[in-house]
Formats: sequence, C-alpha cells, structure tokens
Amino acid sequence: MNNCMNERRLTASVINIKWERITVYMDVKLEFKNAEDSKKELEFYAVNGLYKAKAFFKKEKISQDTIRLSLNITNPGDCKCLRMGTYSIVVCDGEDIWTRCVVDPSIVPYMEDYSRSFLHNNRGKTFIVNFSVTEDEEELALVMYCMDATKSAMEQLTNRQIVKSALVEPRTLIRKNMGRMKWKFLYHRYVKKYKKCKNTILFMTEQSPTLGSNLQAVKDRMIERKLDEQYTILTSARPASYEKQTKKSTRELLKKIAKSRMIFIDDHAPIFDWLEINERTKLIQLWHAGAGFKSSGYSRWGHLGCPAPVSCHRQYKYGIAGSRHIGKFFSEVFGINDEQILPTGMPRMDEYLDEEYRKKKTEELYELYPMCKGKKVILFAPTYRGRNRATAHYPYEMIDFDRLYRFCGDEYVILFKMHPWVAQPVPIKEEQKDRFVDVNTFPNINDLFYITDLLITDYSSNIFEFSLMRKPMLFFAFDKIQYAFSRGFHRDYEEAAPGKVCYDFEQLMTALENKDYEYEKVEEYVRLHFDYIDSHASDRVIDWILLGNVPEDIKEKIKDTRVRVKRMRKLNFSSMKEEE
Repeated sequence: MNNCMNERRLTASVINIKWERITVYMDVKLEFKNAEDSKKELEFYAVNGLYKAKAFFKKEKISQDTIRLSLNITNPGDCKCLRMGTYSIVVCDGEDIWTRCVVDPSIVPYMEDYSRSFLHNNRGKTFIVNFSVTEDEEELALVMYCMDATKSAMEQLTNRQIVKSALVEPRTLIRKNMGRMKWKFLYHRYVKKYKKCKNTILFMTEQSPTLGSNLQAVKDRMIERKLDEQYTILTSARPASYEKQTKKSTRELLKKIAKSRMIFIDDHAPIFDWLEINERTKLIQLWHAGAGFKSSGYSRWGHLGCPAPVSCHRQYKYGIAGSRHIGKFFSEVFGINDEQILPTGMPRMDEYLDEEYRKKKTEELYELYPMCKGKKVILFAPTYRGRNRATAHYPYEMIDFDRLYRFCGDEYVILFKMHPWVAQPVPIKEEQKDRFVDVNTFPNINDLFYITDLLITDYSSNIFEFSLMRKPMLFFAFDKIQYAFSRGFHRDYEEAAPGKVCYDFEQLMTALENKDYEYEKVEEYVRLHFDYIDSHASDRVIDWILLGNVPEDIKEKIKDTRVRVKRMRKLNFSSMKEEE
C-alpha cells in the first residue's frame, strides 16, 4: 500500500458513534482538498497494530459531505468475530492510503459511552469494544480496541490453594476436552474410511426425536422427484440439545456426517459447535422460523444463552429466508454474510399453500372442533416466557378469562394454542368450554390458521405463515420492555408488527370490541417478506442448493465478497509507520 497521507487530500472526522445490537455505526464528515476527489469510491478498513486490515466497513451516504460506516463485530465480512487488536480506521483509494479517521472534538468527552461489552459463554467471557483517541499527537485519531476477556476469581488464595488449583484444574479441563478429542479423532477416521462416498445427503436435527417440518418437506420432495435414485438419503433425529445421548448414538451420527456431502439442519446443532466438518461437506441451515421479532443467535450477542464467537452457525454454506428483504435478519442471527441467505421461501409452507390440502384440513378441523362452525374464530397463540425449555411458561394471570368469555357471546370462539414448551395447561373453567378450546395437543398450528378469523399473538414468528391468510392480527405485548431486555428484538417491534400492538389487557379488549386491528399493515408485511407465494419452496431448495443452480446474481455477490475478503487479507499497511 502506498502512503499518501502527507498529501492531506482528505480529512475524515467521526462526528457520531452509535450501536444497533452488534453493529456499530460511525458518521464520518469528509472534507476534500480537491472537489474532484469527492467522486472517488473510497474504502474504509480497520487496521491493527501489525498493519494488517481485519475488517472493511460498509458505507452509505447520508448527506452531501457525510457518510455512515457500519461494521458487524460478529462478522466483519469473513464470517468470524472481529479479531482482538488495537485498530485505526484507515481510508484508502485503491492501493493508496489517504488518511486515518479522526474524532471530532465535540464527541471526545463521550468516547467511553460508545464502548460496549458483550457477554458470552454463559457470561464467563466478554468481548469488549472500546473507543478512544491517540495520545501525544496533533490529530485526535480514532482508536478502536477489541479484546475477548475471560472471567477469573478475585478472591485471595493461600499458597496451598494455588498449588491445588494448579494441579487439579488442568486435569479437570483435560478430562472435559478429552471426550471431544476422541470424537473428533473418530470422525476423521470415518472421513478417510468413507472418502469414496458420493451423493449422500443427511437430514439432521439435534432438537427433536423427529425431523422438523422444513427437513421433512425437502426430503419428501426429493423422493417425489425420484432423486432418491441418484442420492443416498440419511436421517438423524435426536433431542441432543436438551437430553444426554448415548455413545452409540453419537458414534452413529459421526459416521453419517462423515459419509455425507451435504447436511441439512433446521436449528442449532450443538455437535457442530465443536466438530469442524470436512471441507468436502456442505452444511445447510433450513431454519424453521419465518421472520418474527425476537433476536436469536448472534443478533442477541451479550444476552444469556447467546452463542460463542466460534459456533455451529459459522459453518453454514447457506441459510434460507422468505425474501431478499428479510435475508439480513437471518444472516445477522447466523453470523454469515447477507448473500449466503437464499430467498427460497419456507419448504414447510408448500403443503400449507396447497389448496387441496387446505380444503381437506378445514373439513377435518370443523369435525374435530364443531363449536367453531358458524362462529368467528380467534386463535390465541403467544410465544413462551423463560430462558429455555425447562423454564418455559406463560403468565396466564395477565388474561381476564371471565371478561374474554363475556366478549365472545354468541359470535366468537377462542382457540388457545400455547408454545410447545409451555407445559402448564390453559386454565379454562368447565362452564367456559363452549367458547374456549385448548388446542395445545393439535400438532400443526398452521392448519389452525385456515379456520382462524383473528390471530392474537405477541413476539411469535407464527405471524409469518398467518399473514398469507390475509386476515387481521392483534399483538398482546404487555411485557415488551422486559422481553426486549432479556431476548432483544432484531428490528423495531411497533414498525414490524403487522397489526395493532396492545400493551395491557384493557387495550386488547378495546381493540377487540372496536374491531381496531390496523389491518392495512398485513399487506405491507406480505410484500416485504415473500418473494414467492407458491408451493415450490422445496423445489427451490433442491434446485438451488442441492443441484447447484443458485441464481447468477446471488452467485456474483458471493464471489465479490470472497474476492474482497481475500484482497483485504493481502493488504500491507506497514508504510504507515513513517507517520508514527
């Protein structure tokens, strides 16, 4: 890289810094020495103390002389967390280094306020991003310091305790890791043993003893298209995320993974947090969620239960979404690049959108729940509260069941469908069972949407499927502030909710009584969330991913990012030494 900083062609002053979850934004005012230079497409890099670029910033113009830089610290372009180091923000034009970003004096007093600490590994570690300015220099050059720190005890230990700790703790750590080392060794033995295996596909879940709906839909469609004659199809379904598995089960799974050239999963698979799969195998995430509000994965970094810097998500070749517009939410969750999220649509919705299936299920539902015939049906289907499956619950005390019952009169029936993790039954009184129905045992919530006239939910992703019914929704968000703090939202809740938001039960009842649903939001939601409204999502997954026919424009974007990252890694900023 050529050092052109002494030419003073540009002053780049940071006038504001702000955060949005895991992305830091910097507003930079640009002052060019020559007006012609303002037309240049400049590049902004995070350059460490070894004069290596470790990240490039995205940029957008927000005024005539100001741009906004953005950097996702969990994925600065190479699908890995930003490396530890002390960084300068360097502005370049091709191979020429123009300047370093400086801090406007007006925001210097607030530099500590812009710093962030992201807890991870069950709050045992923290990733720190700290902002300051250089000392003993004329310019207030911006310094961004990143460090991944580990918690350690502060208590005073006796010599005997120190010696005991030194002897015992390493042995404990070794025992803990030896099991995984043995499994890794076995996996690599299987990789060599089955290196001649070709055209083997694995459908796998670690969340349940049965395959998830997206996985089952793609698998079934492969068989319908007779692709099982060309491919060997393997399956693995274990509840390993919450139940301890036998050695035999793990051994069999490792064998299947080693044989496979492509693995489809539908949620987090803990085994891939520590097992790095062979490069000849592609890992594909067919996450079941459409697009709700609650943050998951890396979008909730810093919250309890968030992933570690290196996790299963980092190994995904592709993920899927309903549209290109919402792909960015999924890429943030997985810590991968936007273009790796393919807008195929959800395979599980192929059956849901099939008219014959809809007609058949509607008839079955009216036979199963005859009280719904001739009535308007309200489906109450919120998500759970609690940290995980073990603590999942719903605060039924927030509902005035008696008032809700009186509201129903002869016009409405209410179906209650709680999240599968909520074990407590809905407290329906015997005398209310003519208008209230607990449908928790009904297997597929999507089928219930066919006979539903109004959905009441909160932060659940079930709005994704229901929106295609073009029917109204209400959002009972009585704990929005607490939920936002504990789980987080990956977009503005009020703006994204396709219906009226109610913050207490009184507001909910008023909206019901006045039929105030803000229905106009539904059509806009559908427009933004669906590139395809058909029953061919499984075919697109098969054609684009399995058969390798990803649309050319997406291929080009993936290639451009790969080339840019490769180029960045080769850049050498050591010529900047003369300025220090």
